[in-house]
Amino acid sequence: MTRIEGPVEAGFEAVAEAFRANFADQQEVGAAVCVYLNGRPVVDVCAGFADVAAARPWRRDTLAVVFSATKGITAACVHLLAERGLIDLDAPLARYWPEFASAGKANIPVRWVLSHRAGLPLVEAELTREEVFGWFPVVRALATQTPLWEPGTRHGYHVRTWGWMLGELVRRVTGTSIGLFVAGEVAAPLGLDFHLGLPEALEPRVATLYPPAPPTDPAQIALMAQLMGPGTFLHRALIGPADLAYGAVWNTRALHAAEMPSSNGIGTAHALARFYAALVGLVDGRRLLSAATVEAARRVVSDGDDAVLGTPTRFGLGFMLPPALSLDCPPSCFGHPGAGGSLAFADPTRELAFAYVTNQLKLGPSGDERSRRLVRALYAAVDRR
Repeated sequence: MTRIEGPVEAGFEAVAEAFRANFADQQEVGAAVCVYLNGRPVVDVCAGFADVAAARPWRRDTLAVVFSATKGITAACVHLLAERGLIDLDAPLARYWPEFASAGKANIPVRWVLSHRAGLPLVEAELTREEVFGWFPVVRALATQTPLWEPGTRHGYHVRTWGWMLGELVRRVTGTSIGLFVAGEVAAPLGLDFHLGLPEALEPRVATLYPPAPPTDPAQIALMAQLMGPGTFLHRALIGPADLAYGAVWNTRALHAAEMPSSNGIGTAHALARFYAALVGLVDGRRLLSAATVEAARRVVSDGDDAVLGTPTRFGLGFMLPPALSLDCPPSCFGHPGAGGSLAFADPTRELAFAYVTNQLKLGPSGDERSRRLVRALYAAVDRR
């Protein structure tokens, strides 16, 4: 029996049991799950190993790279600045970043970037990792790039470019990097152990990521080849720039220290759940965004066949929506999954927030059974209450 650490409120034992089952039959290595209900945690557990070779157990303060679950934090930064009157979501991005106007991009509004409609799903320039991690070369490349489809006419998941465009927007408006903005305006006020640009002193707490096993089912192999094969938008977005596919680079200090607002946020499950709880209610007397802002952000903007992922997706303004978010989330939810399995979301109708992080990566076109099992157990528990 896998030993689980952390509190579970009465009535939510099934969530902990579903979490335990993932270690028994889903090859889980190390993970954590946290649930907030009505502004307070009701599940906050972890288990397994943060690093197998070092026999380092996963503790409640273990940090994990959460890949695209980072996007929820970045989206909230943009909405926070919009609430303060510093960003108009209907204004062209080029109003704040004049160099972006080149190559037919002068009229792309911020809301098209948030909803993956800008036509810039990948970086075409040849860049080194040092240039990508250094921020300015990659945003300069995007400023001069021509859209790959007419902006606004379709949507396609902007895997990493989404974060660089919005991060540069935040930098232009505030004069500070997106990582420092997250630290000062989101993490510190809410007490979140979440970092975009990890301080070196915290490096020993980061869980080691383990790559996904290659698929063995012939049907899945064929589908993955169709969606991610060489030459597809998705393959080009994942590999470039600088070969940032989900390999050993994601365990390096250089990547952890960089600011990639689409994909390299590092934090705890508790931090992500607390963040989403503060989007849909009060947490220790604080709320991050107004209810009106959240309602607008989770309204459907992009829906249908995704030009990059090759499957149907649904987005609001920066947040992914069901069923793309998770097949087991009700339509009221909004949030973001991360490649490899992480998932974080809120349900404003229940004032509920959920986060799951893991270090054993899995890739598949139909979602991750580990998080789906947890979400099913959670909603069964909530319904019983």
